[in-house]
Amino acid sequence: MNVVALDRARSRDDWERTSALAPWLNDPLVREVMVNAGREVWIEREGGLEHVGTLARGEAERIIERILLPIGRRVDHASPVVDARLHDGSRVCIVIPPVAVDGPCLSIRRFHVRDLPLTAFGDDSVVSVLREVVRERCNVVVAGAASSGKTTLLNALCGHVNTGERIITVEDVAELRLQTEHVLRFEARPSTYDGALEVSMATLLRSALRMRPDRFVLGEVRGPEALDMLAAMNTGHHGSLATCHANSPDDVLRRIEAMVLHAAPQWPLVAVREHLQAAIDVIIFVERSPNGQRRVSEVSEVSLRPDVLGTRRIWAEGATSARLARGRS
Repeated sequence: MNVVALDRARSRDDWERTSALAPWLNDPLVREVMVNAGREVWIEREGGLEHVGTLARGEAERIIERILLPIGRRVDHASPVVDARLHDGSRVCIVIPPVAVDGPCLSIRRFHVRDLPLTAFGDDSVVSVLREVVRERCNVVVAGAASSGKTTLLNALCGHVNTGERIITVEDVAELRLQTEHVLRFEARPSTYDGALEVSMATLLRSALRMRPDRFVLGEVRGPEALDMLAAMNTGHHGSLATCHANSPDDVLRRIEAMVLHAAPQWPLVAVREHLQAAIDVIIFVERSPNGQRRVSEVSEVSLRPDVLGTRRIWAEGATSARLARGRS
């Protein structure tokens, strides 16, 4: 190991243990640690936000420097925003002046994706629907607000994929931990100050499709990769899954429609909607309750009525059964 690599390894091991944020970083109940305006420390614990302390002047800058050294990234006035994955899978977002007007801001979302069973997300009626969705090789989008449990549910769904199926995951920041035998994990890369070129999610998805996946899993669709995702779902890669930030199942369709039109403005709107309807079978909507519990609140199928793209609810909280009309097995 060379000197630079050794320094990075030591920094990676030391910064969490010796940081002023250590009490909260080491608390298993804390999901996110945030520093506002260079000093004020907030945490998310058991679903609620708490103001827990104030850093000494200059401490936030020292913490940021020690976070970035092990991962080979830097933040400065020319590139004042960094979004990255730490060695333990946690995500960090850093924003510094001049774009952070009141001082450097930092958010560390601890890696809490666990191998939860589907029963953690609802009762027997919804678990039965979710298992059928995977078994029937439906193309699925898991949707919800930030921190609603989309990635955790995606892990649980993939746990019901047949043993031996080849799965390739593509993520902006790698968070998925699939408990399957045959999985390849791809992570997008931004361009960096040392000359490394950007590798986008769209590029990785196109590469993944050349590597014979039985299913692909897209960590979050939010840009031009939406066009490649729909093309893949429409060309035989059945049973694929993705997540999307959205406020409702219908909002998922509006958002992906906008992404596709941005990537391919020459497409007629009616063609985009037909493409969407043919590609996506099921939308699973997950929500976080006031006590922090993540639950599936709705399962819907995608439908296309004359010139209107929408969803048909097949399960909602309180239902005792559901009927899945679409399947690809």
